[in-house]
Amino acid sequence: MIEILHPPPPPLPPPPGTTVPAPFDFAAPAEDLASEEPTTPFFRSRSRHRRSDTWIVSAFVICYLVVFFVTMFVNDCRRNSAGDCAARSLSRLSFQPLSENPFLGPSSSTLDKMGALRKTRLANHQTWRILSSPWLHAGLIHLIVNLISIIFLGIFLEQEYGAVRTGLIYIGSAVLGTLVGALFVQDKPAVTSSSALHGLLGATISALAKNWKFYTSKGKAMVALAFILACNFVLGLLPYVCNYSNMGGLVSGLLLGYALLMPPQLGKKPQRLSEACDYGSKGSFNLKEKVVKVEKPGLRSVSLIIFALLLAGCFGAAVQGINLGSYCGWCSYIDCIPSRSWSCNDLTTACEVINAMPSNNGELTLTCMTNGNFRIFPFTNISRARAQDLCTLICSHEG
Repeated sequence: MIEILHPPPPPLPPPPGTTVPAPFDFAAPAEDLASEEPTTPFFRSRSRHRRSDTWIVSAFVICYLVVFFVTMFVNDCRRNSAGDCAARSLSRLSFQPLSENPFLGPSSSTLDKMGALRKTRLANHQTWRILSSPWLHAGLIHLIVNLISIIFLGIFLEQEYGAVRTGLIYIGSAVLGTLVGALFVQDKPAVTSSSALHGLLGATISALAKNWKFYTSKGKAMVALAFILACNFVLGLLPYVCNYSNMGGLVSGLLLGYALLMPPQLGKKPQRLSEACDYGSKGSFNLKEKVVKVEKPGLRSVSLIIFALLLAGCFGAAVQGINLGSYCGWCSYIDCIPSRSWSCNDLTTACEVINAMPSNNGELTLTCMTNGNFRIFPFTNISRARAQDLCTLICSHEG
């Protein structure tokens, strides 16, 4: 047994001018951490894991461009409309007249042929249109607005949260939005490519609301998002663009965004314990970077369950041929605003066809059986689908 005869000597006093750090204080920095929480402008986030490539958004953009080129090639306005086209210098890729398509795009029959949504087609169990319609655009104007919005929102989401999450939100919103549109579509072609865009918009809104405290310049971000939403809603009031699919995509994006988008980790990760610690002038101990708490999965699971239920319910209703627009008289005005240049009525049009000369240089007279309007065309060699396009155009004019 060792017996200590004398106590150890007291520690030597510090040299003059030096400060002795106080013991660690882990309770004090709670408020300091909250006040030093890293923030950054919303659309210029400097996430620790920010990606530099945006391959998934680029792939979607390329697909849209290719499909639109193929659509205009199939349309061939120069031959099918006997040269009555807009931008004739584009030859085979020229557009239908603005009176027929205000978006500078293909004819109604071409959109129908390429796989746009249509009530009678879905009633005939052509459910494959649910997968083809999200890739179609009503025209060049629709394509440009869509691509600008997708690039703006998609690049931010992919760099901030990754290609996998962005791709899942994009595809999920496109499918659910198209299914919602199928429940309200009328008996005229409608494209649903904007549903995926609204999914990205909904996910961005969800990310902003969910991670509100991490960002600055939130007012500017909200104005930008509201502007994108308003522009695309106005486009949805014109023919061929389904506004109900846009609404379905927006709801889908809100749900998937809340479930899949985690809070961003801002700043630089400390490599050593000494880099993660800070000794204040009073000797208090602080962490330089706040540890992000792992969110409870309960609310995220609820969002996924709601999305799955909506997806299953809308798919079942679309397969059964249910059309909710038949039970709502005013719902059509959300999807299309009537005009003298086009018709928003869900009516079957019929025309009397008179061929003055059965040759390629003859004249074709179409008379609407509903209102008596007629028009003479300097050609006769058109398909039955194209003749129906012209008949619908004639019957849409009043008197």
